[in-house]
Amino acid sequence: MRKQVIPVVAALAVVGTFSAVVYAQSADRVVKYRQGIMQAQGWHMGVLGGMAKGTRPYDKDVAVKHAKFVEALVQMPWEGFTPGSDTPANTKAKPEIWTEKAKFDKYAQEVQALAPKLVSAAGTDLNALRSAVGEVGRACNNCHDDFQKK
Repeated sequence: MRKQVIPVVAALAVVGTFSAVVYAQSADRVVKYRQGIMQAQGWHMGVLGGMAKGTRPYDKDVAVKHAKFVEALVQMPWEGFTPGSDTPANTKAKPEIWTEKAKFDKYAQEVQALAPKLVSAAGTDLNALRSAVGEVGRACNNCHDDFQKK
């Protein structure tokens, strides 16, 4: 009986170790995914923010292009906040994302609702763009303030 138990226990140990390694790799991939999306959002909001602040000339076509990218990108990062993806060392995600999921989801919905307004404002005029950039920026910061490690 003992001869049968040892190989089974050894096999379970190998499977368990392999599963932990695969899980860690997938958690790292999830973190990289959501960070990449967030970096792209920051890039495009930076262009729009530069126009809003006057450090970059307002160009309606350029503003609309970047606003449309933001509109698409704000739909994407949320599936990258999977259970267990708060543990890799390279994440700034606070555990509260998972313990206060309703609040986190509310913030996601708020920024998603503002994004189409950003696109409309971008094609209107500089004052409209400034207002919309401010609203989207505040929505982003709400989430970052509550759910991102500094």
